Amino acid sequence: MSKAEEMKSKDVLKVELEVFRREHGDLDEAIAALEVAGRTDQLRLRRLKKQKLALKDKIARIEDKLTPDIIA
Repeated sequence: MSKAEEMKSKDVLKVELEVFRREHGDLDEAIAALEVAGRTDQLRLRRLKKQKLALKDKIARIEDKLTPDIIA
């Protein structure tokens, strides 16, 4: 992969990271709102939490790709 392609790839990853972080925050707010509402559909709540966890995993993978390996 050329240096230019590598930089473009990093730019794409940074954009994806920002989108996933925003979605993660939105899900966090939705889950909190459902929990405050009282009568919560447990299945829906469980699905939202599962989506949030999947996004957290995606965010961690992208952050790992963007962070250079440092050998101590």
